[in-house]
Amino acid sequence: MKFPPQPAGVPWPTADWPIGGAVPASAIAASDALFAGGVEPPTGEGTSLALLVVHRGCIVHERYGTQPDTLFGPGGPVERDTTLISWSMAKSITHAAVGCAVDDGLLDPAATVSVAEWADDERRHITLDDLLRMRDGLDFVEEYVTGDDAPVPHVIDMLFGAGADDVAGYTASRPLKHAPGSVWNYSSGTTNVVSRLLGDHVGHGDDMAEFLRSRVLAPIGMSSAVPKFDAAGTFIGSSYVYATARDFARFGYLYLRGGEWDGEQIVSRDWILGACEQHASDPDTNHGYGRHWWIWLSQPEVIAALGYEGQRTIVDTARDLVIVHLGKWTSDTQPLLDTHLEAIRRSFPLV
Repeated sequence: MKFPPQPAGVPWPTADWPIGGAVPASAIAASDALFAGGVEPPTGEGTSLALLVVHRGCIVHERYGTQPDTLFGPGGPVERDTTLISWSMAKSITHAAVGCAVDDGLLDPAATVSVAEWADDERRHITLDDLLRMRDGLDFVEEYVTGDDAPVPHVIDMLFGAGADDVAGYTASRPLKHAPGSVWNYSSGTTNVVSRLLGDHVGHGDDMAEFLRSRVLAPIGMSSAVPKFDAAGTFIGSSYVYATARDFARFGYLYLRGGEWDGEQIVSRDWILGACEQHASDPDTNHGYGRHWWIWLSQPEVIAALGYEGQRTIVDTARDLVIVHLGKWTSDTQPLLDTHLEAIRRSFPLV
């Protein structure tokens, strides 16, 4: 993968995004379809709250919708300063933070991890790289839809039930289902174990918040970002970063530029290249998986941070392009969402 350089004469978007550039008509048509619920006329397939397209360093398309009313409170218009939830896009932010610790020599991806719950059984053979590739072998069910007679999936129990106060401890207590390194199983719990391991080296709670701020968020101007922590002080790196669409675009832009930002290497290029190495594929979506980043539709040169309800940050190095989508799309309609986002991506020319 080749990371495109910053275009000459285009400022880095640390404080403000440069605005302007051509938008293909097909991209506008796909944007219209997204904000019409996926098709015309609207039929409720999904609600798009924000869409941002950055091409060659400039915002060329930006659009916002309306947050629907929920059980948690009234909705309202979404604007460029509105912070929205990342859901699992936070996993990719966790990847960046871990990369900083690896660059500092605090963590070794090839080494087995020190987890007290695993000290005396076969789980002690799990490496950090196994965790980053979601190949730890733990018995963990990542499912958000449940039936009346079905057991509560582990991810729901971890985030909202028995594990909510200690998300990493909940996951660390899970037994092995497969030999470490042998089977890919996407797991939010795995990321939270990674978060706790990182905190063991840089500090938990406020110390971790400061590490995230000083090493990842502040250098790229991601000032709206708010990471969330559990009662044990662990960053819930699987699911909870709130930020604006423009700031999620900044994070995608960091990876588009190979970890560089305005002359500073925030995280090493090799670390980012490692995220782009596909070793698995989700048969339901055809998205590949690397290390806490997806490979968009298993296509080389395109990685993506993906989250529940249609959160997307797509990074296309061959087109010098970042696309951010935030919204509330159900799981069964997300293939339609991805079809429209793919139409937007393909509308832009190769570099």
